[in-house]
Amino acid sequence: MSQVTLLPEVEAFLARQHGHFIDGQAVASSGARIAVVNPATGQTVASIASATQADIDAAVASSQRAFSGAWANTTPAQRGELLLRIADKLLEHTEELAQLETLQSGKLINISRAFEVGQAAAFLRHYAGAATRITGETINPSLPSFNGERYTAFTRREPLGVVAGIVPWNFSIMIAVWKFGSALATGCTSIIKPSEFTPLTLLRVAELAREAGLPDGVLNVLNGGGDVGRQLIEHDGTAKVSFTGSVPTGIAVGRTALGAKLTRFTLELGGKNSVGFLKDVDADKAVAGIMEAGFLHQGQICAAGERFFVHRSRQDEILEKLSATLGTLRIGDPLDDASQFGPLSNKPHFDKLLSLFSQARAEGCTIVHGAKPVDGPGYFVEPTVLVAKDAKAALLNEETFGPVATFLAYDDEEELLNLFNDTPYGLSASLWTNDLGKALNYVPRIQAGTVWVNMHTLLDPAVPFGGAKQSGLGREFGSAFIDDYTELKSVIIRH
Repeated sequence: MSQVTLLPEVEAFLARQHGHFIDGQAVASSGARIAVVNPATGQTVASIASATQADIDAAVASSQRAFSGAWANTTPAQRGELLLRIADKLLEHTEELAQLETLQSGKLINISRAFEVGQAAAFLRHYAGAATRITGETINPSLPSFNGERYTAFTRREPLGVVAGIVPWNFSIMIAVWKFGSALATGCTSIIKPSEFTPLTLLRVAELAREAGLPDGVLNVLNGGGDVGRQLIEHDGTAKVSFTGSVPTGIAVGRTALGAKLTRFTLELGGKNSVGFLKDVDADKAVAGIMEAGFLHQGQICAAGERFFVHRSRQDEILEKLSATLGTLRIGDPLDDASQFGPLSNKPHFDKLLSLFSQARAEGCTIVHGAKPVDGPGYFVEPTVLVAKDAKAALLNEETFGPVATFLAYDDEEELLNLFNDTPYGLSASLWTNDLGKALNYVPRIQAGTVWVNMHTLLDPAVPFGGAKQSGLGREFGSAFIDDYTELKSVIIRH
């Protein structure tokens, strides 16, 4: 056993009466209390208040004041420097934040350290560099001259205003950083609404940001359920919403934003991501790729692979090796450094997965491994591998967002490409082969916002990320995010 001992500051933080973070300080609230449950035990570890209308109004007003005041008076370089200081603060408090994250989400402690904190800091540093690279262009108009006058034109990128970031429960710090990092780098201010399942870490991040010197009101945090998000989107002071979550909820967010006052929005949604192995792949590398694509953080990643296509001549061999590998995983307490597989993040999701397992059995799927809960407390299920009867099987088409890999054999590569694209979603996909020429020829034919070759799931802040088809609108990070957080203004001068 290598059980983590909770830091005194973590225990003290859990004991607080949590509400929101508004205008530079923790704010109590009269809103209804929501329990924060440790998914490894099913026990309540803290509670937060749901935002009232007064809380929402106060947060928006604070963000508006900062947008036209203190934040408007900072230079791009100063904004970048502040983001760098926040990144440093996150790293200084890595263990504290990681423990809080693992307690609320069930994420393995090493993943909390490396991804939630380490990668969040890396993304903040990317946004810090982007702050000084927001540019327009000069244009020579072709307007006619009647009396010798001339014309010059240019464009400029201007911040939108108050941006509401609605964050899911699977990566509460890192995805929030994508949203407030984008907003702050472009000169906007940000209000983050975390998931009600994982609200604690963002409250602490906001405190650390203030310690780093961020002006009051530039980053606010409002807690609560979907009704709080809806009210925030509909608020007259909200200029844009950036949402990450499920496809049905994303569609509802877009409709709400349009119905409010054509509020700008970007949607990074889930889907049913395809993973295809060409006939030439090495079986051991294929198994390692399946583990990377489908089982990191118990498959609770929007870009995780869920639909696995293997050439019929290789499927039995690969499934046998995969089942043996899954059988060696140490399933256990995510606060134990030795654990390799943790719980699902909340009870509703646990119940959903159990229902999907029943559906798979009813449809006649072949269960290669798992498809059942783990005895004991908490929301643990076994990592699961299924073989679908045909391409219409529900688990080959419905998003599971869990450790469920559904396989279907194919016979030729044209069939494989058709299987890749036979879905209304298009967030990500990966192709595994030793033939780079084939891979490069097939990439343009795969309908997805991100296509990996011989890898899956891993994201880099320099590379834009977002969905095609029903998997979203707009892009996160890279340089593409700038377009979604600014308004393009054209200026024409006669002289």
